[in-house]
Amino acid sequence: MGPSGISVWQLLILLLIVLLLFGTKRLRNIGSDLGGALRGFKKSMNDDDSEPRLEADPPEGTEASSEQARASADSK
Repeated sequence: MGPSGISVWQLLILLLIVLLLFGTKRLRNIGSDLGGALRGFKKSMNDDDSEPRLEADPPEGTEASSEQARASADSK
């Protein structure tokens, strides 16, 4: 029995049932779709990291924006 309480035999039986329900062709299609989705997600995450991030100005009327305005007025 493994650490999760499921033995190897139970996993094999579960795999066999899933294989019988869905068939190898459908499982292959699901696997390729999932792999394509993960590749697309990783690519978009890498593209996002390569772009410089611009920090948005805080909304007017907040404490941070008034401090920022004072700091820019003092530097002029």
